Amino acid sequence: MRSSFRALRRLAFVVPLLALGVQPIAAQSSAAKSKPAAAAPAKPAATGPWLYRGSDVPQDKEWVFGELPNGVRYAVRKNGVPPGQVAIRVRMDVGSLHEEESERGFAHLLEHLVFRQSRYLAEGAAIPTWQRLGATFGSDTNAETSPVSTTFKLDLPNATPAKLDESLKLLSGMMIAPALTEANIRTEVPIVLAEKRERGGLAERVADATTQTLFAGQRMAMRPVIGTTETLQAANHASVRAFHSRWYRPDNAVIIVVGDIETAQIEAMVRQHFADWPAIGKRTPAPTFGDPIAPKGSNPANPIGQTRVVVEPDLPRGLTYAVMRPWRPVQDTIAYNQGIMLDSLAQAIINRRLEARARAGGSFLFAQVNQEKVSQSADATFVSVTPLDENWTRSLKEVRGVIADALATPPSDDEIEREVAEFNVAFESSVEQRRLLAGAKLADDMVTALDIRETIASPETVLEIFNSSRNLFTPQAVLEHTRRLFKGVVTRAVYVTPKADEAQAASLAAALAAPAVADPKARPGGKPISFAEMPAIGAPGKLVSSGSAGILGIEQLEFANGVKVLLWPTTDEPGRVSVKVRFGAGFRAFSAGDAAYIALGDMALVGSGQGQLGQEELDRISTGRKMGYDFAIQDASFQFSADTRSSDMADQLFLFAQKFAQPRWDSGPVLRAKAAARLRYESFSASPQGVLERDLEFLLRGRDPRFRTPTPQEVEAATPEGFRQVWQPILEQGPIEVQLFGDFTRDQAVAALERSFGALAPRPAYAAPLQPARVPTLPPSGVPVTLDHRGDPTQAAALISWPTGGGMASITESRQLVILSDLFQNRLMDAMREKLGAAYAPQVQNSWPQDLENGGSLTAMAQLSPKAVPEFFKAAEQIAADLVAQPPSADELERVIEPLRQQISRASTSSSFFMYQLEGATSEPAKFAGLRTLLSDYTRATPEQMQALARKYLQPGRSWRAQIMPQGAAVASAAARPSKPLAPAPAEGR
Repeated sequence: MRSSFRALRRLAFVVPLLALGVQPIAAQSSAAKSKPAAAAPAKPAATGPWLYRGSDVPQDKEWVFGELPNGVRYAVRKNGVPPGQVAIRVRMDVGSLHEEESERGFAHLLEHLVFRQSRYLAEGAAIPTWQRLGATFGSDTNAETSPVSTTFKLDLPNATPAKLDESLKLLSGMMIAPALTEANIRTEVPIVLAEKRERGGLAERVADATTQTLFAGQRMAMRPVIGTTETLQAANHASVRAFHSRWYRPDNAVIIVVGDIETAQIEAMVRQHFADWPAIGKRTPAPTFGDPIAPKGSNPANPIGQTRVVVEPDLPRGLTYAVMRPWRPVQDTIAYNQGIMLDSLAQAIINRRLEARARAGGSFLFAQVNQEKVSQSADATFVSVTPLDENWTRSLKEVRGVIADALATPPSDDEIEREVAEFNVAFESSVEQRRLLAGAKLADDMVTALDIRETIASPETVLEIFNSSRNLFTPQAVLEHTRRLFKGVVTRAVYVTPKADEAQAASLAAALAAPAVADPKARPGGKPISFAEMPAIGAPGKLVSSGSAGILGIEQLEFANGVKVLLWPTTDEPGRVSVKVRFGAGFRAFSAGDAAYIALGDMALVGSGQGQLGQEELDRISTGRKMGYDFAIQDASFQFSADTRSSDMADQLFLFAQKFAQPRWDSGPVLRAKAAARLRYESFSASPQGVLERDLEFLLRGRDPRFRTPTPQEVEAATPEGFRQVWQPILEQGPIEVQLFGDFTRDQAVAALERSFGALAPRPAYAAPLQPARVPTLPPSGVPVTLDHRGDPTQAAALISWPTGGGMASITESRQLVILSDLFQNRLMDAMREKLGAAYAPQVQNSWPQDLENGGSLTAMAQLSPKAVPEFFKAAEQIAADLVAQPPSADELERVIEPLRQQISRASTSSSFFMYQLEGATSEPAKFAGLRTLLSDYTRATPEQMQALARKYLQPGRSWRAQIMPQGAAVASAAARPSKPLAPAPAEGR
């Protein structure tokens, strides 16, 4: 039963290694599948829609299913979110696990070739064709290959029946008759190898080592989706055609179409274009993917299998062990899903305990339990641990102790009720907001259901099953499911460490084989907390002015204390309320020596608490409520934001307002953020992408020290008291703007604002002068800034950037620059990817800070091989020169403008779009005027206007360049000279 339940399990706890840039394993999203403690017997359907055969899960009647005589299956649905769009997915039942040894990478290569040329599309015509229909390459038009499937994706905006019919016709030609010529293969293989290079190096080594260890003896261990250089280079028209003939059959295809067209029309088009797909010969059965198997002679009670230690000097420590079980197809029944719910409860309870242990000063930064069914290869329970230091055995012991306690003793009723309340609010919100489900999301959910061999359930069905199952959620039932999660045929593990000789495979195996001692200290204590118990922020504030903003139904309010509000009650998005609180001066409020505290604030300001609420209490008070607490540092402001609902809106506003009225400065979150920053730092140097993440903003801001990533030494020198000295004045000074958009009444919102933000004391002006961001100083023409990385010697990156401007006065010009950057992007993609095969995904980015008078840029960048860096600079400079010399063609311009028009049209169906556009409008009224001209600014442009913009900004003498090269490599340009490492700016500490 594919529903919001799968995603729910991941709401409260983020996979820790992902936060540090290390992914322990690429796994299909699924959940534990066990029989519940008690359930009514299922009555599986023997007939009916193909997706529901063998299931008693009530059919989601909004889906219409069908099968064609040749075996093609389809699922179609009418959906008007966003209006006019149709989402198409063509899922082929073939992935990397279906490849033979000599075909490794062929499933993914074929995905590329299908786009290159086919029955109805000339060579290279697919992307331009859909751009003319308004679809953006990469977001609206894409494809993806997994170990078990290949899915072609098209989100078609402004989709008339004629456009949909044409698109399905083109897609049918791509599936049935791609042009698998030798020339096309020789063109596409370098592009795939460029993709492999960009995703390779350290990340590929760790992923391969992890997969090979955890799935030892199975096909999964030796079938990475990207393939191998040897098999890809050996591909030819005969071998690729044979692979296509074997797997691209109608009985392996599912066509999914969801959108703003009647289902009967969609069904007719699917039949018209896919019914003549011939099924030649017998269908080839999928190969056996294999099962995890314990080594001979292992301890039956605790079978420890393969273990591996991976030494990567530039990565933080990370340990993953997995309790492996064979994967088997299941009957997706109600009873089966009740088992999923119990398994998810068990995991949520353990994960909350692990988080509590880490917060209380544990020896690990993060730890998490996560059960997955992985690519039809294994049903596994993964345990991920990020040790704080080289004493990994202590960290593993602590984590296993928390798990051992969960295996020994049932959870309390309070623990179960806490997690049940979290599940319940998510399910209720899904029902409330079902009208907002986008067609693309529904189509992707169907693809996932097919991947994991499950059904689809409506939000109402999920909530009904959940509510009817609550009597099953007993301590004893959760205990039994916890024990099942940690029983398997074999346990395997991988430890990634920066230091050699810190661990060996044998010591890792011994640590896992040692008995775990139950540790109950992480069991949560304390009672539930209610907002009713919270002391008032102050006397309710007085509303001193209100009036229409002059656009949509938005109202502008002001309270006596100076807090300004943009208020938009709307029923267009039922069940959703969006809150943004914009305050202070953003980066302008910091001093040159504050880099460490800026980074720590981004991670720890919210967690440091407020009033009576520390981090644990913040979690408790929001249990069972739809509330959030996101924080962001922007150019000219700071921002709290959350998605909530009408019944929780008042308390969400109180929570944000209390942060200003009664800030708390707990040291624990700051110390934990310090540990995370230190652990992550060295990984930046492990790849060109990491160096760009570390240094690009610093370079684009003219080496402004506030935008520099702090070193471990600087982070180590930071203290909780220094953290308070930097952040307390920020919470106390400057204006506050609240944006409140969504499903509520005006009276309800004003009353909640009076008791929260209206009750704050008046805020003083800034005590110190604000410091604007620097503008880059242009180096001599032709001399790139050269930075080193310590990763794979085949990887490099390059960028060229032209400074532009900022502010609202030239907002129309900033939007026209988006059009120019998209023109540049199309040409760069053609030059570097399609013609040279030198880069997989070159990008051109346009930035224009609306709240600053300068600091914008138009920047082209690409990841490449070191020898291709000069080619990138040559291509980028030639593109810029051509745009300066002559206007683009009308067709080229339309291929950019039409997707932009459709993006804006789709985005503007959501109130969050307008909320983003109007951030800061209470102090900058020009943003209201700017919203009125937004569509025309992005969609009314002439070739001559583009040339004029290029002449203004893209002149050679206005650009600067950077290249990120392997350590010790020769620089890529004859005119280039290596730069010194980016030195820290002189500290101006507090």
